[in-house]
Amino acid sequence: MQGQKQYQEKLFSSFQLSERVPEENFYRRLKESLDLKFLYKATAHLYGDTGNPSIDPVVFFKLMLVSYLENISSDRKLVEHCSLRMDILYFLNYDIDDVFPWHSTVSRTRQLYDEKLFEELFSKVFSLCVESGMVSGHTQAVDSAYIKANASMDSIEMKQPAQSVNEFIDKIGKENHQPLRKAKENKAGEEQQTITSTEKELNELNTRNKRFEEKKIKAFGNKITFTSYSNQTHYSPTDPDARISTKPGKPRQLNYLCSMSTDTDQGVISHIQADYADTKDSRYLPDITAKTKRELKKNNFILNNILADTGYSSGKNYHQLEQQGITPYIPVSGVYKHQREGFTYNKEKDHFTCRNNKHLVFKKIYTDESKDRIIRHYRSSRKDCKDCPFKKECIGTKAQEKKFEISFYQDEYERAWKRQQTAHFKRMVRLRHGTIEPVFGSLINYYGMRKINVKGKAGAHKVMLLAAAAYNLRKWMKHISKKVNVNVQALTGKLCGFTTTLVYDCISSFIANLHFLFRHRFR
Repeated sequence: MQGQKQYQEKLFSSFQLSERVPEENFYRRLKESLDLKFLYKATAHLYGDTGNPSIDPVVFFKLMLVSYLENISSDRKLVEHCSLRMDILYFLNYDIDDVFPWHSTVSRTRQLYDEKLFEELFSKVFSLCVESGMVSGHTQAVDSAYIKANASMDSIEMKQPAQSVNEFIDKIGKENHQPLRKAKENKAGEEQQTITSTEKELNELNTRNKRFEEKKIKAFGNKITFTSYSNQTHYSPTDPDARISTKPGKPRQLNYLCSMSTDTDQGVISHIQADYADTKDSRYLPDITAKTKRELKKNNFILNNILADTGYSSGKNYHQLEQQGITPYIPVSGVYKHQREGFTYNKEKDHFTCRNNKHLVFKKIYTDESKDRIIRHYRSSRKDCKDCPFKKECIGTKAQEKKFEISFYQDEYERAWKRQQTAHFKRMVRLRHGTIEPVFGSLINYYGMRKINVKGKAGAHKVMLLAAAAYNLRKWMKHISKKVNVNVQALTGKLCGFTTTLVYDCISSFIANLHFLFRHRFR
C-alpha cells in the first residue's frame, strides 16, 4: 500500500535537541570541549547593573566563531543560518523555539568589545593547540596578504594640500579631483584629508604617473582613459584606514594587509594582525616577531627561527633578529650586491679599491627615512678619476667621480647571503611554502576573509583574529578526534590480543584435560 505523509502542525510536542544532534557532530563535540566562561569576567566592566539584559558574551563569540567556520561574512545571513541548524542551536545553548538576537545587535556588540578581548579568545584557542602537542614553537613562518576593505575606489577623494592649492592641482591633474561617487559621510580626520608627503615625493609620483600614462597610450592608443590614484594624494572617506594597493595581475583597490606567523609543526596560527597596506612588509617584521615571541612565551616556548620571503629582507631586520638570538631564514633582496665587479673591499681600512688601484674612501652615514635605510657613502676623488683609462665604462661621460652606497648592515647582509647558499636554507624555504601559504588560502577561501565586512583597522584586526581562532579550532578538533580514535584502536588491539590469548589457553587446557581423562579411563 502506498503511503502518503500528511503534515499538520502540533500544538504541543516533546522535542530535545540533544537527542537529535549525533554524538559525532562537530558542533556537539566542540561544545563539550571548548570552555569560554572566562569571557563573563572579561566583559563584566562593560555592563551596568540595571537595564535590559544584553546578548550573552559567550553566545556572541560562539556566533562569531560559527560565522567563520561556516564562511559567512554577513551578520544578517549568519542569524538566519544559525536559526535553521539544530547542531548550531545546540552549540549556542539555544532551544528550537528561542528567539535569536537582531543582526544589528551582533554588529553593535562587535564594536563594543575591544581588540584585547578578541586577542584573549585567540590566545585561549592557541593554548588548547599547545596542550594537545600541535605546536613546536621554535620555528615560525611569516607572510602577509592583501585583504579587500569594505570600501569602493569610486568614492575616494583627493587630499587637500596644506598650502599652494593651485600649484598642486597643476602638478597632479584636475581630472583626479572629483570622486566618481560621493560618500554619504566622511569619516576621515583632518590629518587623513591633508597631504603629508614632501614636494620631492610628489614630484616622483607625478613623474611615475606620466611614464605609466605614456606606456598605456603607446600600447592601447588614445582610447584609454588614464586615472592615477595614490595614497599620497587620495583617501577613502568611508574607511580612512584602508589603503590603495595592488599586486601584479590584479586590480588596484582599497585593502588591508594581513600579517601572520604560523608554527611549522602542524600549521597552527601563532599570531595574526591587521596592518596598513601601503607600507613594506619588512617594516612590520619587528612588531610581528615581538608579538609572536610574547604569545609563545606564555606557553613556555622559545623562538629560534623565522622563515619569510624576500619582502621581509632588510639589514635592520637581520640585525635585530640576530640580537635576539633568532636565525632569519630570509632571502636577501636584489638591492644587495655580494660583489661589485672591478672593485675589492678592504674591511680593515674601510675603503674600496678599483681596477686602477685607486681608493673609494668612506665619507659619511646618512638615513633615508622614506625607505627606512641607513646608508654608508663611499666616494673617489675627481683627481683619481680624471685621467683613468676605465673612466668611460666605470662612471660614464658626465660624472666626475665614482660613488658607492652600501647598507650600514653590510655584515648582516653578508651572513644572510652565505646562509642562503646552503642546502638547509633551501629546505627551510620549502618548509615555509608548505606551511603558511596553504593557511592563507584556507582563510581567504573558507574562513570569511575574502573581504573585511567592517570599517577601520581595529575592526579588521578583530575579523582576522576570529578567522584565525576558527581555523585553529577546526585543526584542534580534528587532532583530538584523531588522537581518540588512535587510542581506541590501540585499546581494541590490546583487548583482542588478550581475548585471543585467553581463548587459546582455555582450549589448550580443555584438550589436555580430555586427553588425561581418556588415558585413565581406557587403561
